[in-house]
Amino acid sequence: MVLVGVVAAVVAAVGVWREAPRVEPVPELPALVTTTAAVAAPASTAAVAETLVVAVAGKVRRPGLVRVPPGSRVADVLDAAGGPLPGADLSGVNLARKVGDGEQVAVGVPPAPDAAQAPVSGGEGGSASGPLDLNSAGVEQLDGLPGVGPVTAQRIVEWRTRNGRFATVDQLREVEGIGERRFGQLRGLVRV
Repeated sequence: MVLVGVVAAVVAAVGVWREAPRVEPVPELPALVTTTAAVAAPASTAAVAETLVVAVAGKVRRPGLVRVPPGSRVADVLDAAGGPLPGADLSGVNLARKVGDGEQVAVGVPPAPDAAQAPVSGGEGGSASGPLDLNSAGVEQLDGLPGVGPVTAQRIVEWRTRNGRFATVDQLREVEGIGERRFGQLRGLVRV
């Protein structure tokens, strides 16, 4: 009887040992490149992130995610990705445009359908002849929109600080104080 008990204990121990979790190697992730270029951030921005993460796609030496300092331009992002490949057409890329966190820069290929759109040129926030850019407009510019006072304008800027760039105008509904009626007023007056 003792012998049967010992054999049963050994079989149980071997069974438990075989079912124990095993360590499996994790595949390597692509490297995240950080640029060392020193770009001065605007002094008027109080809550600026320490680094921006930008996706680089297309005809560059190291496509993928790169980290660049705030205030970086598309040219800095391309440098961080190893530069464009020989023969890459840069005529459709605005190298002087400032980039935002979570944006994609596509070189020689069309951007992804869900990529954050680049701000349209025309200065900070837009011009009187076109819609106001939600991603670059300041509190004063947003305050000038119909139905938007200084409190709501500040909330829009705070939403942008917390969540990153607006990817669509519809995200304006997520800002506290902007309901369906006010959104209907603003829809044609703003862009991303």
